[in-house]
Amino acid sequence: MALTQLTVVDTAVDILQQFGLADLSMRRLAKELDVQVGALYWHVKNKQELLAQVAAKLLNTPQLSVDVEDFKTPADAILQLCRRLYLALLPIQDSPEVIEVATAMQATELVPVLQLRELLEASGLSGENARHGQQLLLNHILGSVAFRQNLVQLDVDAPLADGFDWGLQRAVAGLVS
Repeated sequence: MALTQLTVVDTAVDILQQFGLADLSMRRLAKELDVQVGALYWHVKNKQELLAQVAAKLLNTPQLSVDVEDFKTPADAILQLCRRLYLALLPIQDSPEVIEVATAMQATELVPVLQLRELLEASGLSGENARHGQQLLLNHILGSVAFRQNLVQLDVDAPLADGFDWGLQRAVAGLVS
């Protein structure tokens, strides 16, 4: 198998899903690909860039896209997109940290994150306020996913409802009222 950017990112996603972020090192990735660590740097500049590409691979799927035309209001589309993001990230170990790194790097290839901002603007928010709203909703999604993953990891019995949807509805109502 030829070493390409795609094989590097795909293998990194596999390691993340199986073992978590703590085990996703450049050394481990090189070992999985049966190459020297230096060979990876032909395809990614550093681990942060790798994580941004992993985040794009996780998020840029047709299942996460919403069409505003399918909803009565932009707020309904925002709610659906946020719920889809939450459900998509929940089973992927340490996904909140990966998405946080990618968004902190101003990764422009995270399609659902960009769509979230566009939906907020379509609901009437200014560009700046849409960016703030986007960050608020992402913080809620990622924090809720991390909370749920921690409960599972710590084997804590928790009620079925974690408050994610309640908080999401309140946040969206406040943003687009």
